Amino acid sequence: MKIHPLLFILCLAIPLQAGAQRNVLLIIADDLGTDYCGFYENHLDTAAMPNVRSLSGRGVRFINAWSNPICSPTRAGMLTGRYSFRTGVGDAVGPGSAVLDTAEITIPRVLNHFFPGQIAKANIGKWHLHNPMPLSNLAFPIQMGYDLYTGSFSGVLPDYYNWKKVVNGVNTTVTNYATTETTNDAIAWVKTQPNKPFFLWLAYNAPHTPLHLPPAGLHSYTNLSGTAADIAAQPKEYFKASLEALDHEIGRLFDSLAVLNRLDSTDIIFIGDNGDDPAVNQNQGSAKGSINQEGVSVPFIIAGPSVVNPGRMSTALVNTQDLFATILELFGCTDWKSLIPVAKPVDAKSIVPILTLTAADIRPWAFTEVFKTVPVAGDGKTMRNKVFKLLKYDNGNEAFYNLSNDPTENNNLLLGNWNGNQQANYEYLCNEMTNLVGMGNYCTPSVSTETPVANEVISAFPNPFEDHIILKNAAIDADLELSNAIGQIIFSGKNIEKQDFSSLPKGLYFLKISGKTLVKLFK
Repeated sequence: MKIHPLLFILCLAIPLQAGAQRNVLLIIADDLGTDYCGFYENHLDTAAMPNVRSLSGRGVRFINAWSNPICSPTRAGMLTGRYSFRTGVGDAVGPGSAVLDTAEITIPRVLNHFFPGQIAKANIGKWHLHNPMPLSNLAFPIQMGYDLYTGSFSGVLPDYYNWKKVVNGVNTTVTNYATTETTNDAIAWVKTQPNKPFFLWLAYNAPHTPLHLPPAGLHSYTNLSGTAADIAAQPKEYFKASLEALDHEIGRLFDSLAVLNRLDSTDIIFIGDNGDDPAVNQNQGSAKGSINQEGVSVPFIIAGPSVVNPGRMSTALVNTQDLFATILELFGCTDWKSLIPVAKPVDAKSIVPILTLTAADIRPWAFTEVFKTVPVAGDGKTMRNKVFKLLKYDNGNEAFYNLSNDPTENNNLLLGNWNGNQQANYEYLCNEMTNLVGMGNYCTPSVSTETPVANEVISAFPNPFEDHIILKNAAIDADLELSNAIGQIIFSGKNIEKQDFSSLPKGLYFLKISGKTLVKLFK
């Protein structure tokens, strides 16, 4: 039986109109890991954030949440539900970097399709998915489905007290403190939508650098002068002052929602977009930009009327990409998958079953990655299950950790003998990463209980390559095969380092190295 498209849309719209709750507020803190959050178990020094902390009592706090290690890829993933290797956004957007394709299916576009004209949609604050030039780019947020965009289009504010704000494609200069201005814009917009459910993507610049002294009254630090020398001498104190100011303004937004009688009907999501900046990172390991835990573990809380039995902590593995499916389903849009073309798969899994206590987990693993515009040694991909974590770097290096007893990743299990359970988990994560990321055996296990891989790591570089491929630690008699993304063999033989590949078109290639004891594939 054929169903008229209009009838289908109206059927989906009925729950939206009848339900008491259909507002979603997504709050993004810029460069905030969990170590400054006193409501997380691994916190060290903390900042006073009572308003954000209060969400834990009204919702679910996720302790195993992963983002990308850099802000633009995280934002692209949330907006589209797709991993970076699909969107192409693997680094902070800037001159010469990849940007988000404006044809991508986004949260607001899906809402517009199923609920045309029924949901108010605004993106307020930091965009950082495209470059601000040419000026026509400033209209991209509206083209991608929002009714309103206002905020800082680029990645970093030069000054929190003097900055460029874009309002629906038009540049203006603002001298109001950025965290306050962003909150003012959010409150003002909600006031203009008294009769509509709303979706508000609220992306603060704080606590991202530049470190600064917030206005008096927004923080408790009375011994900070704000001079460059003082900031350099105690950067963590200024970082915490910025967090206090952020929390203060978030509290002002909550108060306004309560006055407008919208707080109790709004699901609120609070996340960080990646780990702390290295200048203020408290952990002994890596920070923002790294696929180690300090770069990708972020605070993640969902609170509001959709949460059954609030005040819970969840150990579920979740990615920030999962917010795509979650936000759509909070609006009752359960058939969003019907809009997704086969050639543009979405990776997001809805977290709603965890909120409603109908499931404890939504995925068996979490995944994230980073690939810089100019490749660096830390570029790579990582995947974890509840216990183990595998890191595969683009230069061929790898690491494997037991996060249950080594949460700060100090003991690389590949450096010593390991047991059958560790081997099985390594191979499981390798295979899952292979299935997710590419063709062939992308993540071929090349270790044994007798010979740890770290003693003789085979690598191929540069990656990506332009003309020549150099091998490290590959056996002289190894058989080599280079193929393209559709399986056509480009080269087969032993002396690949003497080959000139400068005439090859840009694209995806696989290098297979076959020796007597192992087979390894590079992507």
